[in-house]
Amino acid sequence: MSDEKLPIASRRDTARGLLTTLGHRRSLVALALLTLFAGVGAALVAPWMIGLMVDDIVAGGGGLLPFGLVLAASVSLAAVLTWLGRVLLARLGQGTIREVREAAFRTALAQPTSRIEAAGTGDLVARLSGDVRAVGEVVEEALPAFLTAVFGIVLSLVGLGALDWRFALAALCAAPIQFFSLRWFLRRSAPVYREHRVVVAERGQRTIEAVRGVDTVAALRTEEAHLARIADASVQAIGLEVRATRVRNDFNVFLNGAELVGLSAVLVAGYFLVAGGQVELGAATAAALYFLGLFGPMGSLLYRIDDLQDAGASLARLFGVIGLPSPAARTREAPVRRGEIDVAELRFGHRPERDDLAGVSLRAAAGDRIAVVGASGAGKTTLARVLAGALPVGRGDVRHDGRAIEEWHPHDLQDAVIMLSQEPHVFAGTVRDDLSLFAQADDARMLEVAGALGAHWIAALPEGLDTEVGESGHPLTPGQAQHLALVRVALSDASVVILDEATAEAGSADSEILDDAAARAIGSRTGIVIAHRLSQAMTADRILVMQDGRVVQSGTHDDLVETAGPYAELWAAWTAW
Repeated sequence: MSDEKLPIASRRDTARGLLTTLGHRRSLVALALLTLFAGVGAALVAPWMIGLMVDDIVAGGGGLLPFGLVLAASVSLAAVLTWLGRVLLARLGQGTIREVREAAFRTALAQPTSRIEAAGTGDLVARLSGDVRAVGEVVEEALPAFLTAVFGIVLSLVGLGALDWRFALAALCAAPIQFFSLRWFLRRSAPVYREHRVVVAERGQRTIEAVRGVDTVAALRTEEAHLARIADASVQAIGLEVRATRVRNDFNVFLNGAELVGLSAVLVAGYFLVAGGQVELGAATAAALYFLGLFGPMGSLLYRIDDLQDAGASLARLFGVIGLPSPAARTREAPVRRGEIDVAELRFGHRPERDDLAGVSLRAAAGDRIAVVGASGAGKTTLARVLAGALPVGRGDVRHDGRAIEEWHPHDLQDAVIMLSQEPHVFAGTVRDDLSLFAQADDARMLEVAGALGAHWIAALPEGLDTEVGESGHPLTPGQAQHLALVRVALSDASVVILDEATAEAGSADSEILDDAAARAIGSRTGIVIAHRLSQAMTADRILVMQDGRVVQSGTHDDLVETAGPYAELWAAWTAW
């Protein structure tokens, strides 16, 4: 994986981002917390009623019925309010997660592809899937339990103090042990959780790389090497999970000790207070019940901190994505698009020590169609990606319609320039959904353009435009996938079309159809065609021949064929084959 990893937000930035998101739902936050608080308060009426019933029994037992009715009512009310509070909290949590997820996804889509590729798509996928899922699980289970525990502890201590301040003081004997135990736990577990998330992302990246390049992996017989790399990441993840479990177990030992100390202190205090006639037996009973009621909430509170810490690590990774620079709002109108391209002395290198583009210059007037040819590694795709804005300009000058590419708002540039690679993606959904992602068009327009590009097979699909495609839908051949992508290009209103070997995967039966479709998809717009077959270059207005990141020849097909040089050699080899 590259060293240019996606950032992880600091605790302060994560807290600020979460509070900002919750601030969009202030009313729901208040209602959920008040309802949950009221539910816990109603539940804690029960120990008080039981204490009064004990005193009544000691006094002769004449008023148990009213106490019993209040006890039953408090328990019923507590159940209803707690259920309602959890529902409101779930609605709040899921809405917050949705907003965070969408913000992270929107920010990721706004990043240059080079930035995501440098960090590794596995890390991004892990954040937008695994981390979101981890936060969702905590919101559904841990957060309600955590808040219930907090409210229960606060109200129980208030109840103990109301009975006699010495009961509350006795209960607090457990607090120092719990405090130092929690501090010890957080110091040791936080680094483990952070490291575990990173290792899981690393494993995901290695898995994605192996799956995407499965043909190459099989051809080179490197399956064992890739499996070993994935297994190594898995072993690291398991080791970290074992470390986290060991820390949790030690933490639970300390918690059990704290509970023993606290309960013993309350019982001893109750014994002496009752023996001294300072409190009634019912009050001591209620105090013991309040403290016993603290066992669950206190254990849940401290144990759920484990889950909340895990969710905090996931949120930090999500807010790290959200914190990436995103395009500012448009401050001026979009420029008029004509399709003119001017490149002067362009230099770019994927690595500092080497220029993949070494002083490339070209000019395309509106409507020109330029073919770029050359051997693999000559810099053709790099040039195409710089022109499309997918890679930054290293040195030199790149202009669209007279304006430097850096001065274009990213959204305006995406509207003006459309690029199609040799591995087009088929989006999951209907054919209509796929085609409408990049242009608003009705069914008639879609079928008209598809027919103009020779994609009559779209109308002949089992359900026409309603046919489901994608991984789980109707299977498309590589040629059909490319054909569908060319229809998308034709439907767009971009002024510049860049085709990076967009028909390279077509078999011989499809090549002529797709070459014709590519030409029709460009239409009268400016076209930059990275040619896989020289037949694509023949009809271009001008051909650029690249070698080692430089343009070594430029001219029409007829001129270049008649001139000794790389293109003539390529043509001779291609026609001979």
